Amino acid sequence: MRKAFLAMLLAASVTPAMAQEKNVDLKISHWVPASHPLQKSLEDWAAAVEKDSGGTIKSKVFPAQQLGKAFDHYDMARDGIADVTYVNPGYQPGRFPLIGAGELPFLMSDAKGGSQGLDAWYRKYAEKEMKDVKFCLAFVHSPSSFHSRTKKIVVPDDIKGMKIRPAHATMANFVTQLGGTNVQSSAPEVRDIIERGVADAVTFPWGSLLLFGIDKVTKYDMEAPLYVTTFAFVINKDKYNAMSDKQKKAIDNNCNTETAGKVGEHWGKMEDAGIDKIKAESSHEVYKLTPEQIGLWKKAAEPLVKTWGEGVKKQGGDPDAALAELKASLTKYNALAQ
Repeated sequence: MRKAFLAMLLAASVTPAMAQEKNVDLKISHWVPASHPLQKSLEDWAAAVEKDSGGTIKSKVFPAQQLGKAFDHYDMARDGIADVTYVNPGYQPGRFPLIGAGELPFLMSDAKGGSQGLDAWYRKYAEKEMKDVKFCLAFVHSPSSFHSRTKKIVVPDDIKGMKIRPAHATMANFVTQLGGTNVQSSAPEVRDIIERGVADAVTFPWGSLLLFGIDKVTKYDMEAPLYVTTFAFVINKDKYNAMSDKQKKAIDNNCNTETAGKVGEHWGKMEDAGIDKIKAESSHEVYKLTPEQIGLWKKAAEPLVKTWGEGVKKQGGDPDAALAELKASLTKYNALAQ
């Protein structure tokens, strides 16, 4: 009888805790095709969260702008239109100035280390800069450069008079500074604007050039590590705050620098493989730059650091300290470009 009584007490103490563990369904939204490496990365992320939560957090991934336009994904997470979203901060110039440091030319050498270095550095800044959401992780794609329909872009002066779709705000500033005109569009719209002659060229990573069919409307490809684009996964705060402690831990376990590196590496391999595929296309001319030409690009990019810094100062930040910290973080993860 005593054992039975103790068993009843134990059951009574456990049941309320179990009852609090409500099932959670997450809507995960991104804006690239389902065939993009990010689809699998987000599916893997969701599976890891589900496992760590003991099966109480389940997710569905919505690709290709099904829930909203690419430019809106930060606000979609903020407003609860989606629970987890994939964000390009550079799609909204001036809104997220600090993370824009990762977009400065000739800064990063590879996707995995670059993602880890960026993520580890940005965590303390994200609490303020992305305060409307719960920041999960930050990452980058592999270094890339210009792809043109009309002519080879070899030196900075070649940009003058061209219409270019930039990857983000920093590249947009670069194009303007060099005498070009920016044509704004999200990644899924790039092929169309080049095909129609609205844009002459684009800054885009190699594998994605093939994925979006942009290789069908471009011809000249600069093989140089000119820039990367910064990205983030962010989460709706109310959704996260409503979770149990165990469920929050399941999310936190998968929102870290290690996971950022995995996302960057998986995507980076696809982009890097695209270089040889583009070279194999007879309609394309892939060309490298001489050290002297690289020097001209680096010198031309110097004013971008000042422009970035001014944006950071407007938000009350210290750009010199922030950039020094980022370079130290990239050095730690062997991803600082030489």
